[in-house]
Amino acid sequence: MAHSAPAISSNTGVAAKLGKAIGAALLDTVEAYGEISFTVERSKLATVLDKLRDKHEYQQLVEIAGVDYPDRPERFEVCYHLLSLTRNHRIRVKVSTDEDSPVPSVTHIWEVAGWLEREVFDMYGDLFDGNTDLRRILTDYGFQGHPFRKDFPLTGYVEMRYSEEAKRVVYEPVKLAQDFRSFDFMSPWEGADYILPGDEKVGGEAPPPTPKTTEDKDDTGAGDKANKEAAKPSKRDEADVETPAPKRTKSGTQKKGEGK
Repeated sequence: MAHSAPAISSNTGVAAKLGKAIGAALLDTVEAYGEISFTVERSKLATVLDKLRDKHEYQQLVEIAGVDYPDRPERFEVCYHLLSLTRNHRIRVKVSTDEDSPVPSVTHIWEVAGWLEREVFDMYGDLFDGNTDLRRILTDYGFQGHPFRKDFPLTGYVEMRYSEEAKRVVYEPVKLAQDFRSFDFMSPWEGADYILPGDEKVGGEAPPPTPKTTEDKDDTGAGDKANKEAAKPSKRDEADVETPAPKRTKSGTQKKGEGK
């Protein structure tokens, strides 16, 4: 017998109940789009999450996500997504921080937080006080910067290649072969004074392709050397010339030595 999954619990009364349980550490509560978010003091984060897990049955840490708001004094938000398996309900807990102020690690509450905190550190540069293995986890060795920051250039700071001279992978400052800021979106190459196939959509008309033709059947179109090779008789033609076809008689094919 098939069992349907239980419906997600209603948010009715949850924000008020949990907000009261969080107490003085609560800075803000937002309920929108069917989701409840609590912003708490950074220094009280571990205490709040521990209480939500043990006293309010939010047993599972699903994700830790970073957000970057460069215009804010504390530009980063670290968001903890919690799931209650018994209530079938989700909430979000957030803290704010800057580039220098560490966020308390929650690896002592959930072991999986170790990997998740490393991801946020790698992508945003947020520090986690108490994480004893805070290393990069998604980017390569020697990577510079944090890719998910809003001020991180799309091209990065360094590029990687294999050096035949050094016989190893080397890192070098990024050098763009083309200036993307003056890229011509109407055609893939700058300076073309003719219409390329595909540009007819912007007002022009692409020329039809010109088929390759030759006036002489011996002309291959690949140059004199190829033409001379093409003009030579094939082995099959030579065999036809050297071996004449047998003569026919009324009784059939003439045998060897007959009809002389």
